[in-house]
Amino acid sequence: MTEIVHTEKLDGENTCLNQYGVFARSHAAPTRHPWAGYLKERWNSIRNDLGELEVFGENLYAIHSIRYEALEHHFFVFAIRVADRWLSWEEVKFYAGLLDFPVVPELGSVQPTNRDEFEEQILTIVTQESTFSSVDVHTSEPCRMEGIVSRNMAEFDTQHFRQNVLKYVRKDHVKTDEHWTRRWQRAPLKWEKPCGD
Repeated sequence: MTEIVHTEKLDGENTCLNQYGVFARSHAAPTRHPWAGYLKERWNSIRNDLGELEVFGENLYAIHSIRYEALEHHFFVFAIRVADRWLSWEEVKFYAGLLDFPVVPELGSVQPTNRDEFEEQILTIVTQESTFSSVDVHTSEPCRMEGIVSRNMAEFDTQHFRQNVLKYVRKDHVKTDEHWTRRWQRAPLKWEKPCGD
């Protein structure tokens, strides 16, 4: 029976690190975004170790619609691909650890037997706030997590991606306008905040 792991969908930029560079959303050309500069420095130190690995993660360096109050890192791995194969969740955690990257928060696992119960479980999970204390940037009030990604814990081929990964994002989760990149702000890590905040 298939085992599914639920992970938190974080409000960042989908970014890939591979032997050729740091890519944001597209593999057409390496990213030039200023909020990926720290990842380019990190990539420089690990690029010769990547080989065929393509490391996918959420880049949280720039604040989007959610501000996280308890971030310990700016980059969280959620998947790793080698050629046409997406690695198992255990392999993802293994390689992320070797590269000294954290993985996105795990929210539980399940062996679904009933579609209704599975959907109910997802809808219950996404009513919670983020693992990293989520705050709506517009209201400054605590808010729910952005969403959830549920994936087959086993490895699978790229051609079967849609049968093995489910992403559920809360309604109206995008609140930034098209020009947020002009006024972007760096997300502070939790130990960078003044005491009492």
